[in-house]
Amino acid sequence: MKNLAVLGATGSIGDSTLSVCRHNPGLYNVEFLYAATNVDKMLALCIEFEPAYVALSNDLASLQLKQQLQDRKLNCQVLPETEVLSLLGSPEIDSVMAAIVGAAGLKTTLAAVYAGKEIFLANKESLVMSGALFIDAVKQSGAKLWPVDSEHNAIYQSMSPMLQENIGHCDLNAGGVSKILLTGSGGPFLNKALNEFTSITPDAAIKHPNWSMGPKISIDSATMMNKGLEYIEARWLFNTNKEQLKVIIHPQSVIHSMVQYKDGSVISQMGNADMRIPIAHVMGGEKRIISGAEGFDFFNSANFTFVEPDYNRYPCLKLAIQACYEGQHATTTLNAANEIAVQAFLDERIKFTNISTIVEHVLNQLTHQAVSSIDELLVIDKMARDSAVELINRGIVC
Repeated sequence: MKNLAVLGATGSIGDSTLSVCRHNPGLYNVEFLYAATNVDKMLALCIEFEPAYVALSNDLASLQLKQQLQDRKLNCQVLPETEVLSLLGSPEIDSVMAAIVGAAGLKTTLAAVYAGKEIFLANKESLVMSGALFIDAVKQSGAKLWPVDSEHNAIYQSMSPMLQENIGHCDLNAGGVSKILLTGSGGPFLNKALNEFTSITPDAAIKHPNWSMGPKISIDSATMMNKGLEYIEARWLFNTNKEQLKVIIHPQSVIHSMVQYKDGSVISQMGNADMRIPIAHVMGGEKRIISGAEGFDFFNSANFTFVEPDYNRYPCLKLAIQACYEGQHATTTLNAANEIAVQAFLDERIKFTNISTIVEHVLNQLTHQAVSSIDELLVIDKMARDSAVELINRGIVC
């Protein structure tokens, strides 16, 4: 039985991961649970799974959790934030579900990479920010990298074993691959009139038609920035060039992505919109395990449709694809500015359409040379966030 760390334990991916653990009780020992501020939910998880270690990144929340665990005489050690990285690199952890949303997940994910752990990668921002540095670290440490995002997991499942064994260094041409087809639903505003976009509210934007996700990723899906970030992630995971990677809108979210081969064949992975399916695939390793998700019903499904992305509707997607080929400084800037802009929209400080204009403005403001270290990326990340905050505070959004 492997010892599992779940980073982002109280979020939607954390929920799905622990659900898979419930359906497969002899597969993983939940050793470490890590989240941000949700004391009540973390306490419930500690009662159920009895992890040896638990941590919350918020100091006040951590103190509250520690007191409640003591009151119930639960033997879960509450780690200070300063000891989390050390635990992830220790022999006490075998596998890590990396599901912290945003740039906040970079340091923890890299700690697991440097220690050569088995990593279930659900934090796309790690690759968006660090790209080649991340992939090189995986190769040097011998870490095992499994893609968890439904799209990247679908691509992985649709590839030959030769390509699967070389994540980050795939030779798609030698593997007979013509194109990777990255699908996306188009979000809740696929058919909304463009002249109505300025009146979109946060409540409307977080209502994804197919998936149940947290607020940040739901907004990213509405702007299709999420697909842009996934595009960047796919570029690094599967070592693609621009001609080998294409985005296709598939509103039904049944085909999660496809691989098109030189002989004309297209192999896809299909299933219901339930993150337990890709999570069960990676956690099961070489064998299929129970996910808890329902099987797809072909006789009660809608017709499949496919649409080419309209960049007038989805300017964030265009910005992400452009940044992908400009370098890691650009993708780091893109991600940081987007996180600030999305939060400002959720706080009702800016309009929905301002998200893309803020990101574009920051990208145009900040220029950098090639990046050679994580520390340099973190400096760029901070500069981009500061620039986005200044734009919002000054009301400059175009």
